[in-house]
Amino acid sequence: MNYPGRWWHTLPDGRVQCDLCPRDCRLHEGQRGLCFVRKMEGGRMVLTTYGRSSGFCIDPVEKKPLNHFYPGTSILSFGTAGCNLACKFCQNWDISKSRETDTLADRATPDNLARAADEMGCRSVAFTYNDPTIFWEYAADVADACHERGIKAISVTAGYMCPRPRAEFYRHIDAANVDLKAFTDEFYHRVCVGHLADVLDTLVYLRHETDVWVEITTLLIPGHNDSDAEIADECAWVRENLGVDVPLHFTAFHPDYKMMAIPPTPPETLTRARRIALAEGLRFVYTGNVHDAEGGSTSCPGCGQNAWAKPDALLICGECYDDGEGDICQMEAESGDGEA
Repeated sequence: MNYPGRWWHTLPDGRVQCDLCPRDCRLHEGQRGLCFVRKMEGGRMVLTTYGRSSGFCIDPVEKKPLNHFYPGTSILSFGTAGCNLACKFCQNWDISKSRETDTLADRATPDNLARAADEMGCRSVAFTYNDPTIFWEYAADVADACHERGIKAISVTAGYMCPRPRAEFYRHIDAANVDLKAFTDEFYHRVCVGHLADVLDTLVYLRHETDVWVEITTLLIPGHNDSDAEIADECAWVRENLGVDVPLHFTAFHPDYKMMAIPPTPPETLTRARRIALAEGLRFVYTGNVHDAEGGSTSCPGCGQNAWAKPDALLICGECYDDGEGDICQMEAESGDGEA
C-alpha cells in the first residue's frame, strides 16, 4: 500500500522535493528518492513500505545496542527496506539496499506489531535493520500503538534527518542508538555520501532538547576511521557536547557489501578505542561484535566494580548498593526513565 507521505513540497517546475532528510531529493512523477521507498505519485509524495516489514526478531535490548535502557529486557526488532545513506560497508545491505519491495511481508500493521510485542513479553519495539527516518509515518504510528500498550519505542538510526521532521518524530520515541559512523566529513562524504555535521546536530538535539534516552555506536573499520587521533576527537566531542554519561559503543566491522577487501576489525582495536574513550573521561564505553568480558560489562563509575542492572533503572553496584537505598557510590546514575 502506498501511504500518503509527509515532509515535502511542490517545486515551480512541477517536481516535488522531499524535506525529510538533508538529501532534498527532487522527484519527477514516478521517480523515487535515493532511499527508494519515498516516491512521487499522482503529484504528491508517498511512502511505499507502510505496513510492510522485511523481518522480525526477538532480541535482548543490549543487541541494538542499548545497555542503559531497560537492561535485561526483550525487544521486538523489525525493519522495512531502503536507506537514505549509501554506506559502502553496510552490514545489512540486503535489506537497506533492497529494491525488491514486493518481497516485504504484508499485514504488519501498527496494531499488529504492538499486539505481537505485548503477547511475547517485549518491553520495547525497535525500528532497526534499516533507518526509520525513511519510513517516518509508519514508525510513528507503530510507536503510538505501542505506547497505548505500555511498550516503549526505540529508533536505531544514522541520525540523518532534517530538523522539523526530526523534532516531531522524536516526540514518538523513547530511546535511540545513533550510528556515528566516523568523525570526519571526508569519511561521510566518501563512504556514506552524507555529511557529519547533520548527524552531530541530531545528537546534540536529542541530548539537550528531548527526553529520549541516547546511546552512540561507532563501527571501527581498519584504516578508515580507527586512528587514535580520530577516536580521541570523537570522544572529546561527546564529552564536551553530550556529557560523560552518554554510553558509547565501539563495534567490530566485518567485510561486507562494497568493502569486501577490508579485513575484520581486530579485537585489539576495540580495546584501544575503549581505553582512549575512558582516558577522555567517558564513563560508559563498550565493545561489541567481539567476545570481551570487560568491554561488554558495565562498571560502577564510583568504585570500578561490575554493576548489575534492574529493568526499571540503570545500575546498582553490588559493592555499593546499601540495603535498597539506591546509594551508588554517592553518585547519581541516569536511566531511560530518569534518575535511578
